[in-house]
This record gives sequence, structure tokens and C-alpha cells, in this order.
Amino acid sequence: MKKALLTISTFCFALFFSQKNQNYLEISYSSICCGTPSEEPVIFSLKQFEKKNRIKGMEILLQSGLGREGEFNLYVATDPLNGKQKKQLIQTLSSVIALQNGKRRQNSTGFVNFDPATSVSGTDLMNIKNLTIYKNKGK
Repeated sequence: MKKALLTISTFCFALFFSQKNQNYLEISYSSICCGTPSEEPVIFSLKQFEKKNRIKGMEILLQSGLGREGEFNLYVATDPLNGKQKKQLIQTLSSVIALQNGKRRQNSTGFVNFDPATSVSGTDLMNIKNLTIYKNKGK
């Protein structure tokens, strides 16, 4: 009886604490006429942020199929970060996205949209279709 109770409590504990990421930053990629901008500058900055802050495997989710020209969203988990790291991440993403939007070709390349004040919850993401774990295409 003790073994069964121990097994059940271990399973419940693991199940309860496995769903840690409940807050995400949303980065949207839109198109004007000829496709979306590349996500590589944002992904590169996230990888550099991971190395600098010694964070292992930030969760990045991809929502695809949002439009005819390949529009998509990226969701970056922020729960593993402390307050200072989250603030640094938002500053990093804001500057990278502003730079990327500034270098875009007028009337052909779309925009990268990011609102640092908006956070998406994990329960909101459960209702989204076409949501997968982001895998870097080139690596």
C-alpha cells in the first residue's frame, strides 16, 4: 500500500510541476506583398541571450499558417527568467526587432511586430491551432 501511495504521489508531483511555462512573449511576422521577414535575427539574439545568462533551452513555440504569404508568430517562454533577465530579454528583442524593421525593403518585406507589454498565457496557447515547438531550420 505504501509503494502504491508513493508511486501515485510521485506521478502527481511530476505531472503538476512539469507544466512550468505559463507566460510567453509574442513576436508576430507579417507580410506586405512578398513574404515575411526572416526570424533568424531574433533566434540568433535568443541563442546569444541563453549563452550569456547560462539558460538551457528556452522554450520557443511557432504558430504557422496565419496567412497566404507565410505569416507566423513566435512565442518565447519567460517563466524560467528572473525579473532582471526578463527585462534584459525584452530590451534585447526590442532593439533587434527595431533594427530588423529599419533595414527592411520598403513595399516588399513585411514587419516584425513585438509589444513588450503584452504577455500570452499558456492557457491561451492551448486553444491555438498550428502550434509547434520551434526548430531552427538550418541547424
